[in-house]
Amino acid sequence: MKPMWLRWLAVLSLSIALWGATRPHYGGNLRVEVRQPMETADPPQAGPGIADLSGAFAISRWEGGREAVYTANDSAPGGRPYLDGVEIRMGRSLRDQAIDLELGKADVVELGPEELRRGPSGRKIWTSSPVRLLALLFAPRVTDAKVREAIALSVDRAAIHNVLLQRQGEISAALLPQWISGHAFLFSTAADAAKARNATAAAAGASRPLVLSVDDTIWRPMAERIALNARDAGLTVTIAAGNANADMRLVEVRIRSAEPFRALSGVAAALGLAEPPRAGTPEDLLAAERALLEGFRVVPLFHLPDVYGVSPRLKGGPGITRLGEWRFEDLWLEGNRP
Repeated sequence: MKPMWLRWLAVLSLSIALWGATRPHYGGNLRVEVRQPMETADPPQAGPGIADLSGAFAISRWEGGREAVYTANDSAPGGRPYLDGVEIRMGRSLRDQAIDLELGKADVVELGPEELRRGPSGRKIWTSSPVRLLALLFAPRVTDAKVREAIALSVDRAAIHNVLLQRQGEISAALLPQWISGHAFLFSTAADAAKARNATAAAAGASRPLVLSVDDTIWRPMAERIALNARDAGLTVTIAAGNANADMRLVEVRIRSAEPFRALSGVAAALGLAEPPRAGTPEDLLAAERALLEGFRVVPLFHLPDVYGVSPRLKGGPGITRLGEWRFEDLWLEGNRP
């Protein structure tokens, strides 16, 4: 049997080794890939993602739509970040991002439902709260509310959520997610084919084909399922990617505040809806949201989180907030030392 002092020495040696392996290290550049190209001449000044790096990091190179490079700010309010910098590649498909993560070419990438299904188990993942609204937005020329109602009643959210979204996020018929408003459950999400057909029968222009535009091609399978649902309601819907003259669009809107009224106002502005009246109570907020949804000008479908796949060599974190804002100042890369 080993003497007590030898056992204590072994424990101390192991503790020192573990501490050295897990303590923060200075150095290294974090490699991030994103889907949106951000075609601007200058870096964006507000919003989640790239703009959230300001303060801890300073922009050193910007190529709109392609690349952004940030370097550590030695005078950051919270102290210098552990990382030397952050390199961001833009306009990368979700599939390419997932491959780059597996090959060690990227440290943080966005993951969609399909990539989550394909990916290996045990992968480190960062997830925000549901902060992205997916909705159908009708063009002003679709004046018949019965047509809009028929579409709204026909969409089988549950089937789309189970199959296409792999149960990611939340089914919703509200503009705000449940975690912000507390009342999203009051808006019915059930599909009703019989009522949808009745609405179609009462519509004046139901025989005219409708064009559905998809702002992002990753949502095309969802658009195809919506078109199939509409056919069951007696409506014909064709899909055209990026068609500015479409009758309706499948849009994605980010919720930028956890304060309910500010969140509702931001969503309304992004969708081109009227500014809601100031809501001082939960009842006022519910009434304001109901008013925005009257007439089915916009049909909320889902609230989705931001989901990121993370390299095993990246330590600390998670590096995103509940709203999906990036917080990279306390992250470090394994193996990088002063």
